[in-house]
Amino acid sequence: MKRAILLFALFTSSAYSQISGCTDSLSKNYNPNAKLNDGSCIYQKVDLKPEYSRQLSDSIKETSGLIAFSNLLWMHNDDHDKTIYGLDTLGKIKKKIILPETINHDWEEISQDSTHLYIGDFGNNYSGNRTNLKILKIEKKSFLEENPKIETIAFSYSDQTDFSSSKPNKTDFDCEAFIVSKDSIYLFTKQWKSSKTNIYTLSKQKGTQIAILKTTLNTKGLVTGATYLEDKKLITLCGYTKMGKPFLYLLYDFKDQDFLSGNKRRIDLKLSFHQIEGIATKDGLHYFLTNESLVRKPVINVPQQIHYFDLSSVLKLYLHK
Repeated sequence: MKRAILLFALFTSSAYSQISGCTDSLSKNYNPNAKLNDGSCIYQKVDLKPEYSRQLSDSIKETSGLIAFSNLLWMHNDDHDKTIYGLDTLGKIKKKIILPETINHDWEEISQDSTHLYIGDFGNNYSGNRTNLKILKIEKKSFLEENPKIETIAFSYSDQTDFSSSKPNKTDFDCEAFIVSKDSIYLFTKQWKSSKTNIYTLSKQKGTQIAILKTTLNTKGLVTGATYLEDKKLITLCGYTKMGKPFLYLLYDFKDQDFLSGNKRRIDLKLSFHQIEGIATKDGLHYFLTNESLVRKPVINVPQQIHYFDLSSVLKLYLHK
């Protein structure tokens, strides 16, 4: 018994003796002695230029969500159109699959796990009082066979009690981004008033649910898309500021599902006034982003495009360690 107590004491002493701090050597406050990442890393400002940009077809002017799946990039429009478009890496449409017997109230995001696609019909920017928020859950095999089997996850926000109508682009209960893990769905809201994002969690089961508020992240911008590599503990958000400046926001090296416990890094994108909406990656280093058409003549005339970015300079050390 004494020996067991001694071994336990030695183990706990060793664990507590590990130094916590910033473990990312690319940060300004890197601590080479730190063994436990405490999420304190601070980074210099980075402006990232796309490797290339290509204009998209006029049929996807309102491109909103993006994923990489089955050797194509899949996207959708955010209003009326029930078609999911499969594109190559230069933005050429290679395939179209229609989701019959569905309604596109405001499809804002597409995500996936190993067996299903998920489409977020939860855009809520016009008046902030939608009561029919939902996520479509689509079996991948049936989708590729063009006979999609679709289930519905309906939800409401746990902290929304006021459903009176707000002015357009004034609500904090809009959403355009979510990720799917092995056991849960996580929503990242687009908070028009605060330029923050609330993170809510849902189960992946069909039916009606309450989205539970998990935490809040100050992105200093409007979050419009998300992609997630669960095995690498990496979430990449995209969005733009109220002044139209596009950005990425990286969350990585976190503990379990506590997404804010690890590194948090914002990357500005060298693009003019672009309404970035979709983001996808296969390896965490190379990203495709899309922006929808934004025309406010004579000042703004930005067509719908796909952009390719290389984040190796930012994430290669982490992903290959």
